[in-house]
Amino acid sequence: MRAVVLTGHGGLDKLEYHHDWPTPEPRDGEVLVQVAACGLNNTDINTRTAWYAKSVTEGITDAGGKGGFDTADAESGSWGSSAVAFPRIQGADVSGRIVAVGAGVEASRVGERVILDPWILATGDWLDTSRSKYFGSECDGGYAEFTTIRSENAIAINSAQSDTELATYPCAYTTAENLITRTGLQPGETVAIAGASGGVGSAAIQLCRLRGARVIAIASPAKADLVKELGADQVIDRNVADLEQALRDVAGGAIDVALDVVGGDSFMPLINALRQAGRYSSSGSIAGPLVEFDLRQLVYKDLQLTGATIVPPGTMQRLVSLIEQGLLKPLLAQSFPLQDLGLAQEVFMQKKHVGNIVVET
Repeated sequence: MRAVVLTGHGGLDKLEYHHDWPTPEPRDGEVLVQVAACGLNNTDINTRTAWYAKSVTEGITDAGGKGGFDTADAESGSWGSSAVAFPRIQGADVSGRIVAVGAGVEASRVGERVILDPWILATGDWLDTSRSKYFGSECDGGYAEFTTIRSENAIAINSAQSDTELATYPCAYTTAENLITRTGLQPGETVAIAGASGGVGSAAIQLCRLRGARVIAIASPAKADLVKELGADQVIDRNVADLEQALRDVAGGAIDVALDVVGGDSFMPLINALRQAGRYSSSGSIAGPLVEFDLRQLVYKDLQLTGATIVPPGTMQRLVSLIEQGLLKPLLAQSFPLQDLGLAQEVFMQKKHVGNIVVET
């Protein structure tokens, strides 16, 4: 089969396109999916460059994203601070059709149109990182013509949206849903979203609106109209001199919730802008993982700070229901053929797009 294979940590040169990579066979309890499309996400870049390693202290820069990080420790290069087994086919955001099944899976599943849940969670303690896997990280993913996955992670979907559009959902929307759920966002509350024009941020806008919240998006002025179309009530320039004051001005006071995939210099202004007993949740730090933090804000304002990585069971199934009801809008920024995955990653890292970038097989 055709596949793009990651041969090790480093630059874009570590992505190799093959015409004759072995086609996987479904094991017991698995299905074989013919991949129609696979979306890009930050995990692809972070894993390739070993950005997850604690020795890396900067955000994903142009140089680091294209060439990798010299300071990276390969033994802790995955999201779970463990080593990645190479060669590895990445890609978590798959749409396609089931073409074969392994033992124990009903043959009637062959032919189903599916979207894949990228979190292959352990039974029992699903937060056990030694037994829970992320598709395209601890096992081969979707940057190939075919892939295998546990049957329950291949979720049948009935939608008029194209395969390419469906591939915008799995990582971004499950991450956004988890990010929001961790804060307990309530109807009528005001939520600020940093990185609102990216895949997770644009998903969060829609999911917050479905909860009846008031949404303040933080994005570049060039993307303001698009994020408003998604449901943002107000948009703040991400480069504003005083982000905390801008948030307070727009909100008419303190905010209830902050959702953050950016980190870096925007972290403390978001924290400062929260009301008493406000909630902050983060699923990324593309602008930089190391931040200054005034602990008094946490203590004396009774704040709740949470991380959001491993997504609870059932999340993708709920999102599929929302897609089928037409309540979620795909935001496809651009698509590329599979062999141009390296170019697609370059465009992805420029962060000039709104929504998601997808490769088609």
